[in-house]
Amino acid sequence: MKITTAMLLAAGLGTRMKPLTDNLPKPLIEVGGRTLVDRVLDKLVAQGVTRAVVNVHYLADKMIAHLKTRKDIEIVISDERAVLLETGGGVIQALPLLGSDPFFVINTDVTWATPGDTTFAKMAEAYDPNEMDALLLVAEMGATLGFRGPGDFFLGHDGQLQRRGDKPSAPYVFAGTHITHAGVLRDYEIKPFSANVYWNAMGRAGRLYGTVMSPFWMHVGDPAGRDEAEARLKTIGPDS
Repeated sequence: MKITTAMLLAAGLGTRMKPLTDNLPKPLIEVGGRTLVDRVLDKLVAQGVTRAVVNVHYLADKMIAHLKTRKDIEIVISDERAVLLETGGGVIQALPLLGSDPFFVINTDVTWATPGDTTFAKMAEAYDPNEMDALLLVAEMGATLGFRGPGDFFLGHDGQLQRRGDKPSAPYVFAGTHITHAGVLRDYEIKPFSANVYWNAMGRAGRLYGTVMSPFWMHVGDPAGRDEAEARLKTIGPDS
């Protein structure tokens, strides 16, 4: 399957990234010489995505002004300045902008090396809407940087995801991207809620799947995570 639309989650307050976000939205923080949001957009453009819906809330004018500088991809703004809708509600509000075909939903505080990357294209190939209500990108815990939790999921032989639940740890962490489509989300209200709400419902129905990314994954969630990602990218090269 070829997926040409993505939603970028860029509305958060960036509280854990302070003081870097005192006067700058988190997606505009630079890592490896590029802003976080541009690192995502660069990868999407290189892998055939032609349209990005970006939600905004905190310092929205700065985000919008920056996004207007991109001429290589159509960008549509989903405005959440009135109320911050979180990762689930933000997607629901944007459904009329996203269309009926499957789309990516991507956190902007994650990154990995860029040159030659095919992560999004491989996800699209792995996604089967007949079997899956959502396909989540996951990373092996041993191939991550900046993530300080115990892991999120177990991955079955059939590709279905199971929550860590009350177990002390799990081998895979959500890597900040999933694929879904409007048909499985239309019954949800536009209100603040986490995407975990609809993932849990999909999991109970046996329709929540995962695919493991191969690049080394970096979570840029706080200043220490930004510094760690910066240092690792420098070891790869200036165009990473």
